[in-house]
Amino acid sequence: MLDHPQSAAAAAAPTNAAETGSAATGSTQDQRTVFDLALIQRYDQSGPRYTSYPTAVEFDPAFDADRYAEVCRASNAGGGPLSLYFHIPFCDTVCFYCACNKIATKDRTRAQPYLERVYKELELQSALFDNDRVVEQLHWGGGTPTFISHAQMRELMAQTRKHFKLADDDRGEFSIEIDPREANADTIALLREIGFNRMSLGVQDFDPKVQKAVNRIQSEEETMAVLQAAREQGFRSISIDLIYGLPHQTADSFMQTLERIIEVGPDRLSVFNYAHLPSRFMPQRRIAEPDLPPPEVKLEILQSTIERLTSAGWLYIGMDHFARPDDELALAQRDGTLYRNFQGYSTHADCDLIGIGVTSIGMVGNTYGQNRRELDEYYADIDAGRLPVFRGIELNRDDLIRRDVITRLICHFRLDFGDVERRWDIRFGDYFATSLSKLDGMVKDGLLEIDAGGIRVLPKGRLLIRNICMAFDAYMEAKQGKVGFSKVI
Repeated sequence: MLDHPQSAAAAAAPTNAAETGSAATGSTQDQRTVFDLALIQRYDQSGPRYTSYPTAVEFDPAFDADRYAEVCRASNAGGGPLSLYFHIPFCDTVCFYCACNKIATKDRTRAQPYLERVYKELELQSALFDNDRVVEQLHWGGGTPTFISHAQMRELMAQTRKHFKLADDDRGEFSIEIDPREANADTIALLREIGFNRMSLGVQDFDPKVQKAVNRIQSEEETMAVLQAAREQGFRSISIDLIYGLPHQTADSFMQTLERIIEVGPDRLSVFNYAHLPSRFMPQRRIAEPDLPPPEVKLEILQSTIERLTSAGWLYIGMDHFARPDDELALAQRDGTLYRNFQGYSTHADCDLIGIGVTSIGMVGNTYGQNRRELDEYYADIDAGRLPVFRGIELNRDDLIRRDVITRLICHFRLDFGDVERRWDIRFGDYFATSLSKLDGMVKDGLLEIDAGGIRVLPKGRLLIRNICMAFDAYMEAKQGKVGFSKVI
């Protein structure tokens, strides 16, 4: 049990919610997040993170490169902005907890052949889209994007600008994932010069014992130097990533890291649950399972984290993400424009997303398409002048309706039945009768309220939003027990 088990320990953020109102309008929207240990233990099942619906396990090779190209060309009729995601798969060392698609290597010469293929893919992809469509969002992920040299960074952005029209700095949201061990003040200055204005810093934990156990030795000084450089260079948003549930962590030790992060005050903070799935991710087999904190300690860490962050004025955006009240994510959540995609929460819901590089996933029109997952296969397609898309899915009408519902819930913690009915020409109660019946127990447990106007997720339900969304997932029943989703908490 927890050292301080509270059945409903409220981690209160400021709210001006009124006492009455409908679930649909959210006029009683309570931005508190309540940690109810008994409920969390009861509902802590496995389920999707809903960076997409349908999830990637539904992707099919029947959606191939030819069909992808047709969809991209057709998307030009609607115009609209674009988003580019670049996957840089290389890492100098492997972090044992990592479940990302990466290639661990000390050989920096491997980057150039990869980038040359990326330049060719940029050319292939750009040919599918009208050249007046502006790229408003761009992201380099990994792997470790700063694995490549400064000259390669400059050339990659130059090639991007050669093939696509990028928004200027006032409108563009250009972000990069940073490993502070692979960056210095000169790196940050260069990134700002070539157009980046947002960054995410991987920290995970400052405790040396934890770092050694997961093979990520990273001093606090390295991290703070990069953060300070980003501020000096005028980066508009800085986010920090932490992970709880790693070997040797305790609530007290994790709070020491958290206090230091609060002290330096990034704009956003992600606190991820470590999902130990060694049968799927080979590096995790090098973590000694007896060193992992037991479930009750993980819950204690989560509870303490939520209480501390919200008492310090942060808002829980959802799905492990916290933000300052004046951050763009918090503002978008309040005005109903927050969106969620493969890169997490976003303020650019109207962009067609183009995935560049090995394993990348794009979202164009009503489709998802994924690039080859093996480097040699990716190279072979590019060298033959072929788009490397090898699987995906075209969403049918039911998929689109359910994606809309899940996105509204996971982004805003409320759902207006009338909005959904008008958009899709359905009677919500009839269309989702089965889904609503699945929520009966959650209503009784105080996770949400349902009335004639809609659904409102209550403070005790915010941490369990994945469970609520699963009630609207048409694929979950067939996949139950067959797919290794992570636990919801």
